[in-house]
Amino acid sequence: MLEAKFASGKAPEPAQVIQVYQDLGIKDTQVSSSGQDLLIIRSSLIDEQTLPKVLDTLSQKFNDHVTANSFDNVGPTLAQEVTRRGTLVVAIASILLAVYITLVFRGVPNAFRYGVCTVAALLHDVLVMLSVAAITGHFLGWEVDALFLTALLTVIAFSAQDTIVVFDRIRENTASSRRLPFETLVNHSVVQTLTRSINTQIMAVDLLLLALALFGGLTLQKFAVFLLVGMFSGSYSSGFNAAPLLIVWENQEWKTWFRRKDNAGPVVQA
Repeated sequence: MLEAKFASGKAPEPAQVIQVYQDLGIKDTQVSSSGQDLLIIRSSLIDEQTLPKVLDTLSQKFNDHVTANSFDNVGPTLAQEVTRRGTLVVAIASILLAVYITLVFRGVPNAFRYGVCTVAALLHDVLVMLSVAAITGHFLGWEVDALFLTALLTVIAFSAQDTIVVFDRIRENTASSRRLPFETLVNHSVVQTLTRSINTQIMAVDLLLLALALFGGLTLQKFAVFLLVGMFSGSYSSGFNAAPLLIVWENQEWKTWFRRKDNAGPVVQA
């Protein structure tokens, strides 16, 4: 990735820069503007010896003095390190959250189930963000970098906090409404916390992230989009993933999923 600055104060069109790179035999070039005099150019791997040739060619082609504000290469070693650290971070966060929630809800029967369901919901959010990263990487050339890991950790914290709020209401209602079926009690708890979740999500988070995604720079735009998708996923996964999983586990509903049903009507005797 090369951040090229044009001394004249006016950068050329991205298509013209892409043509220069193609003439130099550099493939997979993507160019985006970052102000009037800056271009962010992504391409296949080029070394530091090739960089001066690229800058000289751009300067000659556009009759301008082109300098490199920044130049970064992301090779397979760094990519593997980012992947390894991201996986490790998610694993450690999941284990600590499961242990923490089990301790907090220790007064509730089968408290560890609350911790496991919380982790299952946040892993869903992680997969949603990875899916968006894969789609934007394929079509827009967006990269998974340190800012993506920051957004990922933020979403994990937000999703866990939102799920804890729902589960805490379930715990409160369990003490006061023991006669209700468990699924009815959970449904009441989700409805009671729904207004709070929507208000917090839309008013305090989504509108700000949407503004960053629309009017922020390229780096902030990617961060805001990933965070916006993750926050939305974290909001609905608390009530519509974690809570139903808890019901299925508490009622052991999987025992009847594959049971054969006799659809024959009642036997009528003559």
